[in-house]
This record gives sequence, C-alpha cells and structure tokens, in this order.
Amino acid sequence: MIEERFDAIVVGAGMAGNAAALTMAKRGLKVLQLERGEYAGSKNVQGAILYADMLEQLISDFRDDAPLERHVVEQRFWMMDHRSHVGVHYRSDDFNEERPNRYTIIRAQFDKWFSSKVRQAGATVLCETTVTELVQDTYGKVIGIRTDRQDGEIHADVVVLAEGVNGLLGTRARLRERPKPDNVALAVKEMHFLPRETIEARFNLRGDEGVVIEAAGTISGGMTGMGFLYANKECISVGIGCLVSDFQRTAETPYGLLDHFKRHPSVAPLIEGSEVKEYSAHLIPEGGYRAIPQLYGDGWVVVGDAAQLNNAIHREGSNLAMTSGRIAAEAILHLKSRGLAMTAEHLARYKKTLDRSFVIKDLKKYKDMPQLMHTNSQNFFLTYPQLVSKAMQSYLRVDGTPKIDKEKLTLRAFVNARSWRGLFGDAVRFARAWR
Repeated sequence: MIEERFDAIVVGAGMAGNAAALTMAKRGLKVLQLERGEYAGSKNVQGAILYADMLEQLISDFRDDAPLERHVVEQRFWMMDHRSHVGVHYRSDDFNEERPNRYTIIRAQFDKWFSSKVRQAGATVLCETTVTELVQDTYGKVIGIRTDRQDGEIHADVVVLAEGVNGLLGTRARLRERPKPDNVALAVKEMHFLPRETIEARFNLRGDEGVVIEAAGTISGGMTGMGFLYANKECISVGIGCLVSDFQRTAETPYGLLDHFKRHPSVAPLIEGSEVKEYSAHLIPEGGYRAIPQLYGDGWVVVGDAAQLNNAIHREGSNLAMTSGRIAAEAILHLKSRGLAMTAEHLARYKKTLDRSFVIKDLKKYKDMPQLMHTNSQNFFLTYPQLVSKAMQSYLRVDGTPKIDKEKLTLRAFVNARSWRGLFGDAVRFARAWR
C-alpha cells in the first residue's frame, strides 16, 4: 500500500504527462506517475511526428539516444479525387541541418524512452495501473486518486490529468464535460514494413532523410478527415482519420476508409509489396480553441489531448502536448517554491502562461476552422477536389480543343457545382476562418 504523500500525481505517460512529470521531478518534487498500459507507449503502436524544439527544452541532448526514425526534409500536401491527386510539396536541403527540426518516430518506442528519462529524474512511475477516480475533499478540492490496485487512496497536493482525449477521470468528477463526437476524430493506422533501401528509392530519400504526405479529398467520402503517410527507417505509417460524428452519421467504417486509401493509384505504388505488422486506432482532439475545457481547478490541471490541445489545421499535437505539460509543471513549481496552496486561484497561472504561448495563440487563430470544415465537408472534401482534378486534367491534356474553350468549360463546371454565390461565400468563409 502506498501511504506516502506526493507533491504531484500525473495521470498518463504520453507526451504531455511525461513532459509534466519530468519537469517537476528534475526540480526535486516528489512525483508519482501512473500509466494503465504495460509500459509507457504500449498502447501507441502508431508512428507520429516529433517536433524537436519543444523536446529540446525538456531534454537538450535527446538526439544522443532517443529512438528517432527519420528527420523530415520534405512535406507533401495532396488534394485527391478517386483516381488522381493535385499536390504541392516543399523540400529543402536546409532541413539536413545539424539539429533537425522534425522527426518521424514510432510512439511505442519513443514513449518508453521518454518515460525512462522521467524515472531517471527521480519520479515514481507505476505502469499497469488504472486510475479509477479522483479523490475530493468535502469542499470539492482534488486531493488525490484511487486506482485499481489494492493500495487505497494516494494523496498529493495536485493532480495533473494527462489521460488523453477520452479520459474519464475529469468527467466522472464533473470537472469537465465529455468531448462531443464532432470534436474528436478516430484515426486508424497501419505500419507497412519494407526494406530501408526500397523506402528511400520510392520517396527519393538519402540516409536518414524523411518525408511526410498529408492528403484530403474524396478519400474521406465527404466526411471531415485526412489521410497520411510517414516514411520511417524500415516501415511506412499509413492512416486516415475522420470525425467520430461523421462515422456515426454515415455508418462508414474506419478500416474501410483505410483500405480504400491504400488502394488509391497515388498510394498503392508506395506501399506495394509491404508487410503489415501493426494496426491501431486512436482518438484525436479536433475541436480546436472553442472546444478547450476548463484547464484548472482546486487541486488539478489538465494538459495535452485531454485539454483538446491539438492544431488540426497544421496537424500538430505532440508539440502542444509537451508544451502544455511543461507549462503546467512550471506553474506548480512556482507555487511550491512560494508555499502557495494548489487552489484554482493560484493554478490559474498555468492558463495565463499557456495563453501567452504559441499553443493558445495558434488555436485561437483557427478557432472557426473546425466548424467550417465540419459544416461544409461535402464541398471541401468532395466537390472541390473533383473540380480541381478535372480542371488540371483539362489543362494538361492536349487534344486540339482551344484553350479558351477549356477555360470556359472549367469555369462553368465550378459555377454549376456551387453557383457564383456559393463560390464567393465559400471563399469568404474560408478566409475569415483562416485569419
């Protein structure tokens, strides 16, 4: 039975939880971290993107031994219809720098490594432990947690909720509402294994260079969602995700969408002959700024995915998670150093600091984009990709038709599909949501 009291309890050992636990443990706080998986990352078999700048603030020499896959030198964006894609990409040799900016990683390996750094810093890390509820005093202040172990209650001055987007502790304790289906995406992903030299040849890579492909269009069947491919050293992460509410509305299956995406003429040649060894599903917060819940209260703070801190427009999540975990930990350290109680009034420091960071500033900039994409998914994910594809094919096909006639036909196709008023309205709404 764990009888001692802790300065802080961190629930979850993902990016946000590890960042919070590491920051506090390195500064001498007595930290207990709890993870329901067999080990940190055991539930995360998927690949992902790591943003180096945020991790470097936590572990300056992480490149020495972290399990990194490839550093990203090229980003591709595809707008797809059923048989083609229109794309833009950016590739720069500047990304072959001494300290690269982005890496592909495999979370099962990376999270385990990250957790080892938390242990080395002095935190107590317990895996295979599910936190069943928060313990509150008669005034509603969180004073600890209960687990599925026979350990009774474990008390702490503050509890950091890093339990993921669908975490139930906060909702069970009525600290926040459960995320709505239109604020959460369900993503499915497979790991396709190929020889390293095959991956490098297909993606035009050398050494540890990497590429990321993000795709939108008819692949999501008119639902709000995206597909993606990440090149790792000896495998390719292939996946697609859409809003849970859209899956409910259409009765489409995630694995059906993924299978359709893999068979697309632009994707199939990249994974041809691969061996699929891993399949996973993962919930991702997609609600943006307007979906952020209460971030602090008497004796608790919430960080990472549990706080809906994910930039769906730029596909950024791990950097927001690590930054929120670090800022929450620094707020707690500040209060501890001054002997202040972990009350809502004092823990408001966490949100004030977070509001000044890129995390909230970026989410606030795109606060209207999630709703726009959701309410106009048929246009943005079906109609426009098909129109753009037809326009590009007409432009590139030389068949004796005068160019002016082709331009007229293309314009007529857009107007017939959306009308002049619809085209203008879509442009205005998109511009307003983007600014």
